Amino acid sequence: MESLISTIKQLIPLSAEEEIITKSLFTELNLKPGEYLLRDGQVCKHVAFINKGLVRYFINNEGDERTMFFSKEGEFVCNYISFLPQVASDKNIQALEPTQLYLISYEKLQRFYREVAGAEKFGRMVIEQVFLSAIQQLDSLYTDPPDVRYQQFLTHYPDLTQRIPQYHIASYVGIKPQSLSRIRKRIFGQ
Repeated sequence: MESLISTIKQLIPLSAEEEIITKSLFTELNLKPGEYLLRDGQVCKHVAFINKGLVRYFINNEGDERTMFFSKEGEFVCNYISFLPQVASDKNIQALEPTQLYLISYEKLQRFYREVAGAEKFGRMVIEQVFLSAIQQLDSLYTDPPDVRYQQFLTHYPDLTQRIPQYHIASYVGIKPQSLSRIRKRIFGQ
């Protein structure tokens, strides 16, 4: 749980008492590869911090899975569109490798905001980062060709290329795996 506390302390100070409160609000969950933190149709009940592992966010469009984001160690995971109003999710969050998470429920998050000085600021800063990332992703989807999107993937996730199956990367870029192979050959001369 030290990495969670360290991540929070990067944005706001925590007293020793606030650290104890914060630790008491989170519970641990371990997922195996392929297991879900959230399935389409479920209400997102938690914000999760990834201590170890990797997840992908995806939608299922009539049997065609479309990967939207990846999150790794040190990042928060949540479908905020489901979590904040407590409505059914239209997205899935799935572990791609063994993943250790620390979860906080909506009710405990409200307690975190009430009992920890600066916690609301922390929450706002995390949401702002999520918002900016989502807008950049959406802009790229509409304006950039696949080879540029793949280059952006390599720039944003350089440490993940060996951890994510190529078909998930292709889905994220918005193309079929065969097209990704052609792009990779052009870029790397393979």
